[in-house]
Amino acid sequence: MVQTNDTPGADSASGGSGAIIRQVGAEQPWTWLAQGWRDLCRAPSVSLVYGIVFSAAGLALTSAIWLIDAFYLVLPLAAGFLLMGPILSVGLYDVSRRLDAGEAVGLGRALTAWRRNEAQIALLGLALVLFLMAWMLLAMIIFALFFSDRLPDPANFISEVFFSLQSIPFLIVGTGAGAVLAALVFAISAVSIPILLDRDVDVLTAVVTSLTAVRRNPGAMAVWAGLIVLFIGAGLVTAYLGLIVTLPLVGHAAWHAYKDLVGFPE
Repeated sequence: MVQTNDTPGADSASGGSGAIIRQVGAEQPWTWLAQGWRDLCRAPSVSLVYGIVFSAAGLALTSAIWLIDAFYLVLPLAAGFLLMGPILSVGLYDVSRRLDAGEAVGLGRALTAWRRNEAQIALLGLALVLFLMAWMLLAMIIFALFFSDRLPDPANFISEVFFSLQSIPFLIVGTGAGAVLAALVFAISAVSIPILLDRDVDVLTAVVTSLTAVRRNPGAMAVWAGLIVLFIGAGLVTAYLGLIVTLPLVGHAAWHAYKDLVGFPE
C-alpha cells in the first residue's frame, strides 16, 4: 500500500506498512544536487573511482562500435546511459545511505551493495536492460528508415546528422521516440532502486511507489529529469570524461531525492 500526503516535507500520521509519498517544491532538486555534491566530497575516493570505471567503460564501448563501422549506434548507446543510470548507481546510493547513517564507506562495499536485495535489484536491472535493448533496436530501425539510401560519412557524421536540413525529420522522430522511452524509464526507476536497496520490498512495490512519487510531484520531478539529462549529457559530450564527476553527483543526489520523497512508518 502506498500512502500519499499533500503537506510538503511532512509525513502522514497514519500507520500501516506502506510507503508515504511526500510532496516537495519544484526547487527541491537543487537541494538534492547540493546534498549529492556534499556526499561526493565526503567520499571522493569511492565516488570518483566509480565515475572513472563507468567513464572508461563507455569510452571503450564507443570506440569498439566505431571500429566495427557501426558508428550510427554511438548516439543511441550514449543515450543508453540515461536508461541504465539508475542501476549503475546502486553503489553510489549505498555510499550516501552509509554516510547518512554514519557508517564506513568503501569501494568494495559500494560494488557489492546490490546484494542487500539481490534478487529484486537484479530483476529491475534486467527490466532496464530490456528497455535498453528495445531502444537500440528502435534506434536502428529509425536510422534505417531515414538513411536507407545513403549512410552518413563517418568523417562528417556529426555535421550530416545534426546540422543538415535533410536530417531534421530523423532528429524529430528519434528525439521523440527516445524521450517517450526515457520518460517511462525515469518514472519507474526514479526512486525504485533506492527503495530496493533500503527496504526489503519487491520490485512491484518499488515501481508502484516510484510511479506514485512522480505523479504526486510533477513539477519537481520534471526539473529533476531535466537536470539529470543536463548533467549526464554534459558528461557525455566531453568524451565521457565529465561522467567521472557528473555520474556520481547525480547518483548521490538521487538517493536524497528518494529520502525526501518517500517515507516509511516506523
